[in-house]
Amino acid sequence: MKRAVSVSLGSSKRDTDQVIELLGEQVRIERRGVNGDLKAARALIAELDGEVDCIGLGGLDLYLQWSGRRYYFREGRYLAAAAARSPVVCGAGLKHTLERRTVSMLNESVAWRGRRVLMTAAVDRFGMTEALLQHGADVRFGDLAFALGLPVFLRSARVLDGVARTIGAIVVQFPIKWVYSTGSSQDKTTTTERYASAFRWAEVVAGDWHFIRRYAPARLDGLTVLTNTTTSADVAFLRAAGAARLVTTTPRYRGRSIATNLLEAALVAVRGGLLDEPAYQAALDAMPYRPTEVALDEVE
Repeated sequence: MKRAVSVSLGSSKRDTDQVIELLGEQVRIERRGVNGDLKAARALIAELDGEVDCIGLGGLDLYLQWSGRRYYFREGRYLAAAAARSPVVCGAGLKHTLERRTVSMLNESVAWRGRRVLMTAAVDRFGMTEALLQHGADVRFGDLAFALGLPVFLRSARVLDGVARTIGAIVVQFPIKWVYSTGSSQDKTTTTERYASAFRWAEVVAGDWHFIRRYAPARLDGLTVLTNTTTSADVAFLRAAGAARLVTTTPRYRGRSIATNLLEAALVAVRGGLLDEPAYQAALDAMPYRPTEVALDEVE
């Protein structure tokens, strides 16, 4: 049996260990959180190296990909270097392929043209962002607010491109905990009204779940949430807050949608090596891939 493990800087309370069927094969998928401990993550990767078919990095990326450029995270490289035999992925390949498909597949039901979309961090999801813009969505970009804590929401893709090119190479040198929820911060149960006006403006909130949860206000009435890596507790939170629909870009297993890096690691494990974009597209065709939709306003 193939085995893929996501080593995550996130909370161990979100761990999973299960066997799924993928592309006709049984795959054991595991998510193992180290509660923000970078050295523990590196030690675990070294321990798993050669023992598993692929390792995923959770809680940070190897790199950000924007407009044909890659900006490599210093800490991502530090972790990946602990593996010499097992391939290491971060989910970037699926963000560039699967998430574009998700947006296109949803166009019939969501009708993106003119739809108000709050994108938590576009630089982290170039494929999703580009697809939303191509379909004519009215997108506000929360990169400065959600990642850097600056209460600024960009409305121009041109301005966003300039910001990404200017600060991308700098941000990837930061400790990941400065820009993203790791460890116990992923266990947050409170809400904040800090960016409530941006959430109220939106019809759809899209992007990384931990960014959404970190800044979610108490009420999300009528919102569609397009994200991934959600547990049954996350679904319950969205339902209680009044959100109308949850769409996850990765399949749900045992009540949770798995992280993009873990799904990518599982695909690499099944295919027997690192994949290029045509190979990812072929794998998605073979699955066959569909986004998962949960109607939150329906009584169970």
